[in-house]
Amino acid sequence: MAMDSTTSGTPTIQYHNITDQPVTAIVAVPVSTYQRNQRHCFGNSIPGEFPLSANPSIVLHVLTTCNLDPQDLAKLEATCSFFRQPASFAPDHELSMSELAALDMCQKRAIFKPMTPEERQDLKQRCGGSWKLVLRFLLAGEACCRREKPQAIAGPGHSIAVTSNGVVYSFGSNSSGQLGHGTTEEEWRPRLIRSLLGIRIIQAAAGPGRTMLISDAGEVYAFGKDSFGEVEYGGQGTKTVATPQLVESLKNIFVVQAAIGNFFTAVLSREGRVYTFSWGNDGRLGHQAEPNDVEPHPLLGALENIPVVQIAAGYCYLLALACQPSGMSVYSVGCGLGGKLGHGSRTDEKYPRLIEQFQLLNLQPMVVAAGAWHAAVVGRDGRVCTWGWGRYGMLGPWK
Repeated sequence: MAMDSTTSGTPTIQYHNITDQPVTAIVAVPVSTYQRNQRHCFGNSIPGEFPLSANPSIVLHVLTTCNLDPQDLAKLEATCSFFRQPASFAPDHELSMSELAALDMCQKRAIFKPMTPEERQDLKQRCGGSWKLVLRFLLAGEACCRREKPQAIAGPGHSIAVTSNGVVYSFGSNSSGQLGHGTTEEEWRPRLIRSLLGIRIIQAAAGPGRTMLISDAGEVYAFGKDSFGEVEYGGQGTKTVATPQLVESLKNIFVVQAAIGNFFTAVLSREGRVYTFSWGNDGRLGHQAEPNDVEPHPLLGALENIPVVQIAAGYCYLLALACQPSGMSVYSVGCGLGGKLGHGSRTDEKYPRLIEQFQLLNLQPMVVAAGAWHAAVVGRDGRVCTWGWGRYGMLGPWK
């Protein structure tokens, strides 16, 4: 809904394009006994029928190599007892065939591979106690954040490009050293950041006068304006960092994404936990902190026990795309001016709050984006929802 500074009403989320289709939940849906009995997976009902149970290793190989969607694996469990019962395979003889296939596909993901057995089990419980849900969490993160893929990031005055090999180029404004070349001279063409050669970068974030890069080892490199938002507080943050520096305060957190907003920065761990720096005074981001606090604080409230797959930061607010057994959802926290939090009001939110409008629209969010004063979500069916300050047509046409 378009609105300008003189509009008195508060916008609600609007959507564009086609009608959404229902999305089947990951949780297996029971079917009637009659339907299950028609599937003679054990080969003992009709002469000459191929028995799946006689070749379980082949079945597992097919399930894994075909890269079935977690929802498809759940449907197999719901319609055939062969896929529900313990498969008696390592590493866990109690896991079903569908669960083993999901675990095998998880082990192919770059973020999952380096995790210890204890970390994997913690992630499984955090996602809902199923390897199918873990797989959906990992796939959702790859889809919305383009991990391990080429990226182009446009900041307020400079841009970052990451190649498929993890090499980083930057260009544009460089008054605070945000291009990472050791100077403050602007670049009119993409220039390689040579100090990062040998380090594979998988994610990048560009904000006002600063840049953050994430390596495949979960390490965070930052450069540009001093640290994580203190520059907005007057005399602080006057130091210029013109080459990428490892963020020591995050060395114990395996980071997969960063988002830079005015007055604060947020990072996302591979387990789906959100941490923020600065701008936490008065509990405005779910924790108590001083304006110059550069230590990461976990985002408290509704998202403490819900895995998040993507974050997006705008002017004094944060969006989080969460992955729950019931489906994908979006939470917002921070400044509500312009209706940018998506709750139908301009009220600030101290703790993350679920945006309920997507349920009414029957839309499964897949990607979130945060501008300074307006936001957008892309649904699984291709619909685009926009909300917030709509001046200059920023929210697009709508009905």
